[in-house]
Amino acid sequence: MKKGFVAINYITCEADYANRFEELFRSRARAIDHMPGFVSMNVLKPQCENEPYLVVSYWHSEEDFKTWTNSPEFLEGHKRGFEDIRQAKAKGQKPPMTSTFKTYEIITD
Repeated sequence: MKKGFVAINYITCEADYANRFEELFRSRARAIDHMPGFVSMNVLKPQCENEPYLVVSYWHSEEDFKTWTNSPEFLEGHKRGFEDIRQAKAKGQKPPMTSTFKTYEIITD
């Protein structure tokens, strides 16, 4: 049985930010690609309005994922999106996107 760890980030974008969000991923820094324990990642676009994008990353272990989220590479990989949120907040506007994530252990493939 194959084991592993999956983190799914649920990202809800304001309608006028969706194209920017997609561009951020198309031109991403790829900092995650060289992290120990990283396997792969998929970005899933919702087919229904008002549904979140899913960013699904696969890892060898939860520890590898946590190392990523606490790394300088994590900040590098997310700085443009974080900056968009910071600018919106500085202007008193609603953030252009919100994010929550859930984690899962792979029990079978």
